[in-house]
Amino acid sequence: MSDLLLSIRDLFVSYGKVEAVHGVSIDVPRGQIVTVIGANGAGKTTLLNAAMGILPARGAIEFEGRNILRQPVEDRVGGGMTLVPERRELFATMPVEDNLLLGGFLISSHERAQQLEEVFTRFPRLKERRRQLAGTLSGGERQMLAMGRALMAKPRLLMLDEPSLGLAPLIVADIFAIIRDLRSAGVSILLVEQNARAALRVADSAYVMELGEITLHGKAADLAADPKIVETYLGLATH
Repeated sequence: MSDLLLSIRDLFVSYGKVEAVHGVSIDVPRGQIVTVIGANGAGKTTLLNAAMGILPARGAIEFEGRNILRQPVEDRVGGGMTLVPERRELFATMPVEDNLLLGGFLISSHERAQQLEEVFTRFPRLKERRRQLAGTLSGGERQMLAMGRALMAKPRLLMLDEPSLGLAPLIVADIFAIIRDLRSAGVSILLVEQNARAALRVADSAYVMELGEITLHGKAADLAADPKIVETYLGLATH
């Protein structure tokens, strides 16, 4: 069995005539957190959406050694991939528990009940609010719900798009602690973040994306110590 869970090679993604991602290659090894950092508009979200099959792309996307470039989204979810989108995309007028159950639509009812209890164990606050409408939750609780819903599908790869966006620093710390715990539980994670400092602290390896291209790649600890990265991406995160 290969150590690589996800391998993306020479990926191109366009919006009409505008090419947003140019020749990007990244790897996510099993049991690791890989982060992609970069400024807003660098193409990070586009990369995730293409990996999930939401956007058409050219190149190669292999998951567990199989080329999934032409697979529809539901097949990728069934195969072990999930995405928590930047906007979280919750059903605001439905209770927390129903939002979670929808995340497990591809597994059996027995597995769904089992997975629901696991999610409630990982996110006790969601259990307390299981009957509450999703639209009435705080920002941090909505992010937890979005992550919990993705975990209902029992993924081997969890892709997170800006999980810290709009959250208070204490809540961001909680979210990143959960991300570390998920890696310990065997879930591999592809993390897209503008909060480069927090992302590099939690990740094993990192890619820097600028204007649709990967410009730097290495161990997260090495990038966190790189003077150029510090100046460009970490300077504003010191407060």
